[in-house]
Amino acid sequence: MMKKRQLLIAIGLAGLGLLSQGQALAQADYPNKPIKLIVAFPPGGTSDVMGRLMAEEVGKVLKQAIVVENIAGAGGIVGMERALKLPADGYTIIQTGVGQSAVAHGLDPNLKYNSLTDFIHLSQVNSGPNVLVVHPSQPFKTVKDIVDYAKKNPGKLDYGFTHAASGHMAMELFKQTTGIFMTGIPYKGGGPMLNDLLAGTIPMFFLNQDAVLPHVRAGKLRAIAVTSKERNPLYPDVPTVAEAGYKGFDATSWSGLSVAKGTPQPIVDKLEAAIAQAMQSASFKQRLTSVGFVIPPTGSKHYNAFLKSELDQWTRVIKAAGIKPE
Repeated sequence: MMKKRQLLIAIGLAGLGLLSQGQALAQADYPNKPIKLIVAFPPGGTSDVMGRLMAEEVGKVLKQAIVVENIAGAGGIVGMERALKLPADGYTIIQTGVGQSAVAHGLDPNLKYNSLTDFIHLSQVNSGPNVLVVHPSQPFKTVKDIVDYAKKNPGKLDYGFTHAASGHMAMELFKQTTGIFMTGIPYKGGGPMLNDLLAGTIPMFFLNQDAVLPHVRAGKLRAIAVTSKERNPLYPDVPTVAEAGYKGFDATSWSGLSVAKGTPQPIVDKLEAAIAQAMQSASFKQRLTSVGFVIPPTGSKHYNAFLKSELDQWTRVIKAAGIKPE
């Protein structure tokens, strides 16, 4: 009986050894099949464009196809939840970003995921400012002009916003920082809102730099300020909000790449290195900088610290503004 038991234990240990060897071989061979990249927003938007660019560039480095799957809904929350239901084997990458990874926590403290503990954040990929733009018919030329008018006429100055978008968050931070009260006009998307501003129906809003750039260059919109800490290369003559006297103001749109917690460390290391290499390519740099995005520091250490700071900031802003989920 004892010998039989010892034999069973030996067979079990041998099986575990073979299993661990198999896992090691699988990790060493990674990736040996296409990888899925979940973009938690619909096709065609900035997030989708960025996801497809990263899929192309990282796929070149790994010599394996990376297929984008758009899983939209609830401001990116549906895609994040979906990513956590799939195996943590490195064959599912999730595009994380300001909306689904930071703003969402401020809107709903009872999310089904925790951005800080349920994911391994590989690298931030891009950062771009929102731009405070006004219709040319408006008299405002500077941040001071807007603040002075709003303080003298509380509630009489309107602005457009898309609920919980980075431009909405930038405006809430702007109002809280400057101590002004303005009236928000809600829109279902940035496209209709932009059309109304171009038509002069609304006087102003904050929107991503890539969306407003052609209209600013054409003189159809006037750029008042950018929300990044430093001036943007494509808006060299447009000051930052911080330069207008509000030191430390920072409200950018950004995204990065992450995987589910539990992904084997050798695979995590390989993905992190591949992303860093892809972000050094001339084609990647040219395509980002041509539309005003800034390339941030690479790697998980920077991205984890940055994501936490963003989550903390937007949770505070949302709480102070009393913003609720739609």
